[in-house]
Amino acid sequence: MNERFAGRFLLLRRLGTGGMGEVYLARDTTTGLECALKRLHVREAELADSVRREFEALTSYRFQRRTVGIGGRQESTFYVGGTAPLERQRNGTNAGGSVEGGIATGYASRAHYVWVGGSVQHYLQRGGDQQGDSRLVTAVYGYRPPALRTEAGKPDLRFFVEVTAEDRGAARTSGVETVAGARTVFIGPTTLLLHRAIGFEAGVLFPAYQRVDSTSVKEHVRVAVNVAYFFWLK
Repeated sequence: MNERFAGRFLLLRRLGTGGMGEVYLARDTTTGLECALKRLHVREAELADSVRREFEALTSYRFQRRTVGIGGRQESTFYVGGTAPLERQRNGTNAGGSVEGGIATGYASRAHYVWVGGSVQHYLQRGGDQQGDSRLVTAVYGYRPPALRTEAGKPDLRFFVEVTAEDRGAARTSGVETVAGARTVFIGPTTLLLHRAIGFEAGVLFPAYQRVDSTSVKEHVRVAVNVAYFFWLK
């Protein structure tokens, strides 16, 4: 064999095969040491990382707002926050919490929404493992049909088309890179329902471009469901 794994490991020979993957004797090309590595079957890796459950808390500050025409406004918002995982492992590594920050700016009216933004999410170590950091750039266009343009205080339903570019860093197990990073561009429809202090968001995004290596699993679809409760600080 002469196959690379996660960039730095050279697979020497296969030691065995199990229900979840294959075990190889490998050499770390940066240290020269030999080790045993387990590579998950694609199907098992997809199942292991197909659901990500997190509790997220964010605080935001709208630092710019101005009226544009009749009923329109242009706004810019900065936000920071963090997440706590609701599962112990993801894709074979311990799942830790994260800290994140981002900025978004755009135009909104009763009928149309246009937003662009970017964010960075840094995952913390847990038990020697660390999920790969994530960097996102997103562009969104939304439309609210006349029949859904309700008065203030009533449920507010909006529909969007979203394009998101994600640069995901490498994941590490016991300090060793086991799943290389990936770059993906997603596109798809999302929807947002607001009623008083409660928000419900759901969307289906499909990869239009992916760059991954043999240690990463290609995504075929990404489904997101978020339930939010808003607090206003006076």
